Amino acid sequence: MIIIMKPETDPNGPEIRQILDFLRQFPEIKARISGVRGAIRTVTEIYLIGPTHNVPQEAIERMPGVEKVVRISSKYRQIGRHGGQLEEIGFEYNGVIFNQDSFHIFMGPCAVDTPEHVEAICRNLERCGVRTARMGAYKPRTSPYDFQGHGKACLPWVFETAGRHGIKVIAIEVLKEVHIEEIADALEKAGNPTGVMLQIGTRNAQNFELLKAVGSQDKFPVLYKRGMGLSIEEALNACEYIASEGNRNIVFCLRGVKTRLGDPHRNLVDFSHVSVVKRLTRLPVCVDPTHSVGTKDRATDGILEIFHAAAQGVITGANMILLEVHPRPELALCDGPQALTMPEIDHFLADMAIVRKAYEERKALAARELFRQWHPGTGPTA
Repeated sequence: MIIIMKPETDPNGPEIRQILDFLRQFPEIKARISGVRGAIRTVTEIYLIGPTHNVPQEAIERMPGVEKVVRISSKYRQIGRHGGQLEEIGFEYNGVIFNQDSFHIFMGPCAVDTPEHVEAICRNLERCGVRTARMGAYKPRTSPYDFQGHGKACLPWVFETAGRHGIKVIAIEVLKEVHIEEIADALEKAGNPTGVMLQIGTRNAQNFELLKAVGSQDKFPVLYKRGMGLSIEEALNACEYIASEGNRNIVFCLRGVKTRLGDPHRNLVDFSHVSVVKRLTRLPVCVDPTHSVGTKDRATDGILEIFHAAAQGVITGANMILLEVHPRPELALCDGPQALTMPEIDHFLADMAIVRKAYEERKALAARELFRQWHPGTGPTA
């Protein structure tokens, strides 16, 4: 059961104390208070853990400060919508809003290589008005002899360059808990010129200790990438690990699943699940077309297949795109064959603007049709 308080209710106020006093008559129930800071409002929620079937929902709903009471109907206690009873709230980080209506594109290398290349990328993002980027420092590789990233050594110049060009949020993959500390330390020493979204990569999608670590800190939001062989249920339960530790500023990323059925692409594109994740949870949803496709093959219509894959996600309502770009892909130390060049950034942004507009028009059309269903006798077909 979840008790949702009215906006701006004081978590230490008398309304909360009255509810907790009432719950003491149910000794098997444990109450956990959680504050949800959304993009436009702050909400306090009380989670009741234990056998709640005897807890009278109506009595709690009549208490001062209570907006609604929701009986949990799925495994995703903190991130779930529970049959549509909970609305998504989203969050704001470093001036950037993330929710199920927002749309952002994070461009950059999976693993940064040189300051000159990072400068070129950030300069072009600023030129295009893009305020978000990906800049990997720690890179897990299949072979132990491949480039593993520069680690914490690159963080100072990455942060300085990003801040100078107005980049507000950078997605950086972390592989272990100490990486969170290194990022926080480097960011503070640099004067916090930008922000960081901690990325959980597909290889760590069920590293439960790492999930708990990113969940137990509230400084950085988290980008969780679906495991390459995980079902949606398994992946969402992994996100629940993060949220259960206290951090619900999570973006769920689809990046393709590992199966030979996706050949010749690197992975089978799974972007039809965008709407599914948004229906089941309160999380914004990201798609990663470059890691799904893995090559820069061009379709017969002249459009890169990476563009087509990204469009599949955006037309379904994706809130974020994670995209590999590099000024000199032939010199990239990893993932060069799938990276877009600087001139291709402009084409991609223009293409995605078309697709995003089409999604907004589809959504408006659906709203009109639902209105006609709820109000028979109205509209042109009446």
